[in-house]
Amino acid sequence: MGAQRAPAQEAADQPEGFGVAVVREDGKWRCSQMRRGALTSLTAAETELRELRSAGAVFGLIDVDDEFFLIVRPAPAGTRLLLSDATAALDYDIAAEALDKLDADLDDEDLEESDPFEEGDLGVLSDIGLPEGVLGVIVSDIDMEIEEQIAAIAQRMGFESELSAVLDKIGR
Repeated sequence: MGAQRAPAQEAADQPEGFGVAVVREDGKWRCSQMRRGALTSLTAAETELRELRSAGAVFGLIDVDDEFFLIVRPAPAGTRLLLSDATAALDYDIAAEALDKLDADLDDEDLEESDPFEEGDLGVLSDIGLPEGVLGVIVSDIDMEIEEQIAAIAQRMGFESELSAVLDKIGR
């Protein structure tokens, strides 16, 4: 009976949300669902995105529990990241992992006393169509749900229909 509880506990620990890999190659956008491990491990997300091996731009959009999102963009010089809410590191390992990778000099006390704020590279997508200022406006809009922020990114960059197709397929 103990063996039956382990998968149930693991499922309970698994956050809701989704990860979508986005590729721009030959002037066309392509989106695909990422594995569930991308919701809990930055390393898993980076590995999965690197495995896509595209000559074009590759990045991941990860919605965790509709609480925050990550943009993960592997590059030869190192992964570029944007975490939409640094305070999420108090409750989510993947957010804490992102802050570590960003070398953010924040401790739990700093995070507990702060309103939500982004951490990372607002220019992460600027070379492929989303200016830093526009991404900053999207991230700072506290009236938008996380999924709406991700949809706004997709709409501004021109892959809204490809993203919608993936989200429809996974029931979002």
